Amino acid sequence: MNRTIRTTEDVLVLLDGLFPPPAPFWDRFYADRSADRPFFAPKPDENLVSYLDRDLLRPGRALDLGCGPGRNAIHLAAAGFEVDAVDLSSTAVAWAEERAREAGAGANLRFHRASIFDAELPHAQYDLVYDSGCLHHLPPHRRVSYLALLDRLLAPNGHFAVTAFAAGAMGSERPDEELYRLGALEGGLAYSPDELRSIFRDFMPLEIRPMAAHSPSSARFGVPFLLTALFQRPPSL
Repeated sequence: MNRTIRTTEDVLVLLDGLFPPPAPFWDRFYADRSADRPFFAPKPDENLVSYLDRDLLRPGRALDLGCGPGRNAIHLAAAGFEVDAVDLSSTAVAWAEERAREAGAGANLRFHRASIFDAELPHAQYDLVYDSGCLHHLPPHRRVSYLALLDRLLAPNGHFAVTAFAAGAMGSERPDEELYRLGALEGGLAYSPDELRSIFRDFMPLEIRPMAAHSPSSARFGVPFLLTALFQRPPSL
């Protein structure tokens, strides 16, 4: 059959096919645990720690999107959250589960090997949706799916936090339409504060800033080429 487009999801899947499938790449990426990648270190994002220290976030149900080896999910569980963490890579999830066992994380932390858009989750809504490095690896058309995910899963008054490549520091700054001609995301997309405000305009921005730099010896992960943002969903949205 040549005429297969019938729904919006059919269109999104068709556009997915213009880019290399992500799962094999991420399985290879996480296979070498000794690789010199700063975010392989088992420590949480400095902005996440800051939100908790300032009581901007209170324990509840948390969803970690693109959790990788689980460093932020484990920290959230230790802070009293009930956490579901999702990653497309089976290699990353296996590593995260090992780390969780080593940290003594209990039944309040669950890992799911799935696309963030297809994961079967135990709860209908979450008080916190946390994304450290997932959004900037999505092709532009999947922002539609991402916003639909937030609309479905983020509770009224809930918080959404995201870290992404910062425009002017790291990541591709090509216009969205050029990426489809290239058929590549060039390692990830850069976002400016204004772009994040525009994309998530239905949410109230509480803080948007560069991630603070932290040394390798710090207990927190922090690199200045990332942009961090914390939003809150209005009660009536």
